[in-house]
Amino acid sequence: MSDDFHQLIETAFRKIALQAGAVIMEVYGRPDFEARAKSDNSPVTEADEAADEVIRAELAKDFPEIPVVTEEAAETHMLKADRFIIVDPLDGTKEFVQRRGDFTVNIALVENGVPVRGVVYAPAKERLFYTRADGASVEETGPFGEKQGEVTPIRVSEPDNDALLVVASKSHRDAATDAYINRYAVKDAKSAGSSLKFCLVATGEADFYPRLGRTMEWDTAAGHAVVLGAGGKVLRFDDHTPLTYGKPGYENPFFLVLSPDVTLK
Repeated sequence: MSDDFHQLIETAFRKIALQAGAVIMEVYGRPDFEARAKSDNSPVTEADEAADEVIRAELAKDFPEIPVVTEEAAETHMLKADRFIIVDPLDGTKEFVQRRGDFTVNIALVENGVPVRGVVYAPAKERLFYTRADGASVEETGPFGEKQGEVTPIRVSEPDNDALLVVASKSHRDAATDAYINRYAVKDAKSAGSSLKFCLVATGEADFYPRLGRTMEWDTAAGHAVVLGAGGKVLRFDDHTPLTYGKPGYENPFFLVLSPDVTLK
């Protein structure tokens, strides 16, 4: 695609993520808000639905020719395309409901199975990560306005395999994950919610994020794009091949997010 297209993607994804974040924080700031269980027992709130509405409307204006897959619209989960935008308007709803702050807005462009551009915005943490038009990943420091603020290029770590920094899920950590982590020489293990775990690997704040649990492509695509743009890898757990997108039902296998210098076991 043209440079102009990728510049538009960078500008539009950033703008739309910030708009969705503002809607989410308006709900988050209320003394109470409604949360209910979806058919798969995962929680959904009015913030998920309001953010989804904003994102879909803005994407339809900016990219009317590109199909959009979004967590909150079941009818989009049957879509098949070589190029599509995939959205999780509020990743980490459990963190949102429990007011822990580790929730994100995620928007990614997938081309031929690869998430090539993405934005991850954590409005409560005031952290904004995205891929630029050239594919390199940055973190922008706030306050976030219409004009792009100061951006810092981000890069995965050069880890010490005898003292790894590992990040794991806050809400979904289990014995299998702990057993896998225990194969490695770990200096520090931290927990984080939502796609922030990808971003901690992308910035070098963690070397390694193993995920032995169910996720969907909209949970991971934007963070995956940010990791790729920072020189990292996202691999299937079973055979260590690259994780791809557009799979049946948009469901992921177990996976590993890492600096290329991590020695897998």
